[in-house]
Amino acid sequence: MTSALRRAARAILATAPVLYLLVAPAQAKGPDSLSELSAQVSDAVVNISATTVDAKRSSRNDGPNLPPGAGPGAPFDDLFEEFFRRRGQGMPELPRQRRSSSLGSGFVIDPSGIVITNNHVIADANEVTVILNDGQKLKAEVLGKDQKVDVAVLKVKPEKPLKAVKFGDSDKAKVGDWVLAVGNPFGLGGSVTAGIVSARNRNIDSGPYDNYIQTDASINKGNSGGPLFNMDGEVIGINTAILSPSGGSVGIGFATPANTVEPVIVQLQAFGETRRGWLGVRIQNIDDAIAETLSLGATRGALVAGVDDKGPSKPAGLKVGDVIVKFDGKPIKESRDLPKLVAATPVGKDVELVVVRSGKEQTKIVKLGRLEDGEKVASKDGDDKEKSEGGGDGSSQSVLGLELSRLSDALRTRYQIKDTVKGGVVITAVDPRSEAAEKRLQPGEVLLEVNQEAVSDPADVLKKIKTLKGAGKKTALLIVANGQGDAHFVALPVE
Repeated sequence: MTSALRRAARAILATAPVLYLLVAPAQAKGPDSLSELSAQVSDAVVNISATTVDAKRSSRNDGPNLPPGAGPGAPFDDLFEEFFRRRGQGMPELPRQRRSSSLGSGFVIDPSGIVITNNHVIADANEVTVILNDGQKLKAEVLGKDQKVDVAVLKVKPEKPLKAVKFGDSDKAKVGDWVLAVGNPFGLGGSVTAGIVSARNRNIDSGPYDNYIQTDASINKGNSGGPLFNMDGEVIGINTAILSPSGGSVGIGFATPANTVEPVIVQLQAFGETRRGWLGVRIQNIDDAIAETLSLGATRGALVAGVDDKGPSKPAGLKVGDVIVKFDGKPIKESRDLPKLVAATPVGKDVELVVVRSGKEQTKIVKLGRLEDGEKVASKDGDDKEKSEGGGDGSSQSVLGLELSRLSDALRTRYQIKDTVKGGVVITAVDPRSEAAEKRLQPGEVLLEVNQEAVSDPADVLKKIKTLKGAGKKTALLIVANGQGDAHFVALPVE
């Protein structure tokens, strides 16, 4: 290498660190300031004080009756205490009240005094107080509350119109968007924290309509019921839950989307209760094995595992084994999409369903019922007295890692199988090394169908599995019910 080349190489090496610094990625940067937004919305955010008064009486019934006005705190309390002390007795325990309080957050959506918070903040409280940003305390009336989406609507009577905020379109919130959380963490009073939308449509198994907005804005105990704002000052969510082993913020908080909760709030204001749509079917998720067995072409939809005899889907012709792939023109990608769409649809509406049955799409029209009515019917049916019915000789067979027996009186009694479970064969044992064990099948469950054909004897199951193998099928689709009659699909390999 010539001296000129050496000098050129040294020059490049010397400048390399400088070049590296120049191309290093820039760090993420948020808004310069959130002070204007904070000032704009803070007066609409309130603290919620919920007090539960539980009157309890002493379990002692052998104490003497005291005259009116006697007892702890009464004018002659010391005299009565001295009287019982001299007789070697303590003061008899009297009716007493136990008070428990909780603190949370909320926000005003109407200047006349409509306040929103979480249902779990007020729970079964006897007294609810709304504390404004200026310290003013107002007694609140509970207009309505809903446990399923964890929201409550309160009404206060202010002397003058209150500062209010509006809901925004939570569907427009994107992962990475900046958000502002305002609330009452640990009872400290109005606090503001900022972060981003970390994820959308989170399912944390807290209810049937989970589709939370996840954020890293600090949310702690006491923030529950407070608003999550976008940068336009619109409420896009209600701060509801945190994921934390310590109870403090670790950067994972969840807010119920505005588009989920706003229709519920409208119903609670208008009726004092919810009025959700109801299909009257029990559904389950579809995995790859089930999708292949049902010839779906892709893993999609909601699998109908049960049809309520008194529900609206029964007269519309829906059957166990149908896969609902569209509801009212909207695609069902996974089973949990369906309850949210049904609940948000008006009661009494004629809705078009697209279902896959035997590998082909069919269209059904269902007039939606009301979920709350369906829940009352289910509760009443659950209180009906059980009856026993006969069943077979108890002969057993082994197949697919399952020990199967005919349904008999003895087995119905042993496993507490209700009389609503008709036919089928009882699982009496499960091989712990089998695929059936991995799918969590348990003794006491009842195998009702194999590939959508009913079975009533273990021999029926053996015959159908043999037929599947002969046809080159790799998977058997089973319908299995628990002792209460709740059925679900399970796909097991036949090899």
